[in-house]
Order: sequence, then C-alpha cells, then structure tokens
Amino acid sequence: MANHSQFGFQDASSPIMEELVEFHDHALMVALAICSLVLYLLTLMLMEKLSSNTVDAQEVELIWTILPAIVLILLALPSLQILYMMDEIDEPDLTLKAIGHQWYWTYEYTDFKDLSFDSYMVPTTELPQGHFRLLEVDHRVVIPMESPIRIIVTAGDVLHSWAVPALGVKTDAIPGRLNQTSFITTRPGVFYGQCSEICGANHSYMPIVVESTPLTHFEAWSSLLSS
Repeated sequence: MANHSQFGFQDASSPIMEELVEFHDHALMVALAICSLVLYLLTLMLMEKLSSNTVDAQEVELIWTILPAIVLILLALPSLQILYMMDEIDEPDLTLKAIGHQWYWTYEYTDFKDLSFDSYMVPTTELPQGHFRLLEVDHRVVIPMESPIRIIVTAGDVLHSWAVPALGVKTDAIPGRLNQTSFITTRPGVFYGQCSEICGANHSYMPIVVESTPLTHFEAWSSLLSS
C-alpha cells in the first residue's frame, strides 16, 4: 500500500497495473522531451539576435506540424492497447459479485452454492494492533493468485466505485446496472482500496481489502465458509 512520502504508484500486483505503470513512465518521458525542447528553443530565441530566418521558415513550420502528430500517435497506440486489454474478459476461473451499500460492501461468490458476506470497516476502537486505520475490514475478499478473476460490480442504493490501485481496477457501481472487469494477481498479499465515488456522509468509511492466496489456501477458506 502507499505511504506518506511516496511519489509514485503502488507496487503493481497484476499484469494490467504493470502495463499502466509502464505507460505512465512512457508518457512522462515524452512530456519531459517536449518541455526540454520548448525550454531550449525559448532560451535560444532570447539569447540570439532576431534574423530573417525566424520570419519565414517553412521547414520549421513543417517540422512543428508533423512532430506533434507523431507524438500523439506514440501516446495513442499504447493507450488504446491497454484500454482493450482492460476490457477483455477471457474464461475467468472465479466470478465475484460486489454490491455497494451505504456504507459497506456485499460480496457473492457466484461459483459457489452459498458463499456471500458483508464487509464492514473495522472501527478504530476495535482495530487490532498493527492493522491499518480506516482500511481494515471484518471480512476480506479472498481470491486465488495467478487465476483470472471476473468481478461484477453494482450498487443497492447510490453510486459507488470499487477500486484497488495495486491491481489496476476501478469500476463504477451503479444501481440497476452490472459493470464487470477482470484481473489476475501475480503474487500473494493483501491489497487495499476504497470506494472512489462520493456516496454520502460516510463515503471514506467503506474500504476494500483483497487477499490473494495460493489455490490450496483459497479452497480451504471457501470450504470452511460454505460449510
């Protein structure tokens, strides 16, 4: 999870988030190159004496017309590729349904006969030592690592948003509508998120906790809750 002095993203824990971080770095390098070129040209014009070459320069005009188009293409192609990757859902191993309420989440494991629970934030007065304030919940979402997970998101009252930054997932929860996305966790761990849509007075008190475990641990957990 993020810390107070962190300037970058959280450590990527899914292939989609890895692609997003790489595209972010790519876009920043393009922006840095543009800013450096503009600063150099401004400095050059301030330091050099004006001449007739700055009045009529068709070659320069041609360059500053074509160059931005090339830059936009270099940004658009990887961006579109990531967008299509985020929308692709290919034979998930597990389907999870998340329902947003004021102010908690309900999770249903649709591949199991009777496996669902409500997830509330743990109050600060009841928080165990070493756990994160305003981020810990009483029931975590447990998923198997390295398995395609499809999550269906909706809401029971107002707009919510199911977001976990380390997984590169952010899906709006809209009453009466089902939105879906997918992700794969590449390593075991506990990943924290929050509702990212202003949904009322306690909007900041409905966190999301996803726990990625090996498949054997997930099977033991699911059989324990189903029994």
